[in-house]
Amino acid sequence: MTTAEPGFLTAARTFYDAVAADYAERYGGALATATWDRAVLAAFAELVTAAGGGPVAELGCGPGRITGHLAALGLDVSGLDLSPRMVELARAAHPEIPFRVGSLLDLPYGDGALSGVVAWYSIIHTPAEHLPRAFAEFHRVLAPGAPVVLAFQAGEGALRIEDPFGYPATLDFRRQRPADVERLATEAGLKVTTRLVREPEPDERTPQAYLLAHRAE
Repeated sequence: MTTAEPGFLTAARTFYDAVAADYAERYGGALATATWDRAVLAAFAELVTAAGGGPVAELGCGPGRITGHLAALGLDVSGLDLSPRMVELARAAHPEIPFRVGSLLDLPYGDGALSGVVAWYSIIHTPAEHLPRAFAEFHRVLAPGAPVVLAFQAGEGALRIEDPFGYPATLDFRRQRPADVERLATEAGLKVTTRLVREPEPDERTPQAYLLAHRAE
């Protein structure tokens, strides 16, 4: 018997398939002025390299802008996204990097196969009741001691975006309390070692949070 896909996954896929090209054009160069984003990603890359390297994955990679940056930092990186259109754009922009379609709730990697995971604003569309499964998947695919870095909007409630770039699509962007994300990570067997919350930039609506955790040895 086939289990029906949760509605939030269908909504996210539909939304990002619709906006993919406009999204890639608008945000493709955003890292150039994102000092803290680059700093967190550089720290992640240094931790992976210092531990001996190995394959890492960006989960929820969109058009591959973060994935490409991680590759430029010397990591053996691949990308995964729910949106086939986003994956298509990522492959075109970074043909040297493998990308695939998939869900945070059912990651297509073997147990302990990854030396690091980046979930960059990719948990923000997942309802609270499904987050434990996503975190359990992060834990499952990480090698012992391997790091995972999470970025998300800090706060409470959800922002509903309707008709983005003029397309008929709707999606909820869920803010998370850093303490709640840390609790979920801990319950999944991940040890949080770094917490950072910065105030919003002029074009942002909420503070931004970064958590770095490691799978327990």
